[in-house]
Amino acid sequence: MNFLFAHQNFPGQYLHAVRYLAQTGHNVVFLTQENRQRLDRVRKIVYRPAPPQAGGHPYLGDLEGGVRNALAVAAACEGLRREGFRPDLMIGHNGWGETLYLKEVWPEVPLLGYFEFYYHPRGSDVGCDPEFPSGPDDGLRLRMRNAINLLGLEAADWGQTPTEWQYRQYPERYRPQISVIHEGVDTGRLHPDPTAQIWLVGGVSLSREDEVITYSARNLEPYRGFHTLMRALPRVLRERPRAHVVIIGGDGVSYGRPPNRLPSWREQMLSELAGEIDLDRVHFVGHLPYDQYVCVLQISALHIYMTYPFVLSWSLIESLSAGCLVLGSATPPVQEVIRDGENGYLVPFPDSDALARRIRDILADPAAHARLRAAARDTVIRKYELNAICLPAYLALLRRLSGARRPL
Repeated sequence: MNFLFAHQNFPGQYLHAVRYLAQTGHNVVFLTQENRQRLDRVRKIVYRPAPPQAGGHPYLGDLEGGVRNALAVAAACEGLRREGFRPDLMIGHNGWGETLYLKEVWPEVPLLGYFEFYYHPRGSDVGCDPEFPSGPDDGLRLRMRNAINLLGLEAADWGQTPTEWQYRQYPERYRPQISVIHEGVDTGRLHPDPTAQIWLVGGVSLSREDEVITYSARNLEPYRGFHTLMRALPRVLRERPRAHVVIIGGDGVSYGRPPNRLPSWREQMLSELAGEIDLDRVHFVGHLPYDQYVCVLQISALHIYMTYPFVLSWSLIESLSAGCLVLGSATPPVQEVIRDGENGYLVPFPDSDALARRIRDILADPAAHARLRAAARDTVIRKYELNAICLPAYLALLRRLSGARRPL
């Protein structure tokens, strides 16, 4: 069968599905913006949206960017159609407008949209952090930010989203045509390993024998609780003199506002806490190759996962699969996965004092939490396992939408 995927950051949420379809003999074409990622047997076509034009109302920035993406994707699809290519199913992330015009090229072909997040001025990410209160125009701005969401919901024949909480953010009238299917985690690759060890710049070696606190995010920013963790560290390092902290993540901004004084939130928090943190025990390792990232999770004595009420990170599910003891924020996306005292711990967010106290108390008796590590991994095996649960459910959805007569 012919499958057409669209996502500006190849392969995005589609890594496992695209790899499976290509390896099992299906013809997979993937439309994306320029990056260096490649997958065997997948035809990757780069689309280049037109540059933004000066002027226009600030509320329309996301919508105009989405239209530019949609036009570039439609042009690439016209080229594919001239070659004689016709997909049996079109699949794309709705967030950046790429799916908006696909059915203008192939109106008869079903379209599955990935619906990641629907914005709300209250009860979600905006205004949840007292340090960054919502402004008087946030409701107006977010209503326009949902324009692409709503256009995409109307364009798609069906939708998919990864968690129940993200599903519930969408207007109720659209939910009957959205399936909740997580991308899944390969528990065979992400598993506990008591022999794991990492070596850091400067010659520091860490293993499960050490007291290692871990944290991971795509970028170090308030949306993922980086500021809360950093403000907890002076007390943690004082009260746990053997502790090391390994922080994974880049200096960009994936979500929310940039820092107001320095180029990155890492630099801004280090400036705020100058002289209060022992930088010989706090290790910023940036982005890591995947195998090294897994090793960091495997040596973790306590993994911190903080987030606004927002999109749930893969890193939470990955850390549970690796057998981490997780201390997470008591926010709805995390509470869908972690039950306090059963398969991890929760702490009020964004309370750095409460976080510091909970870290201290948990690390004071690590043996007492072994059952939570086992329960954490069991949660992933039962609900988020890639090959047994998530990928089969996703392939069944693709089969139904494409009308395939046999399993994919």
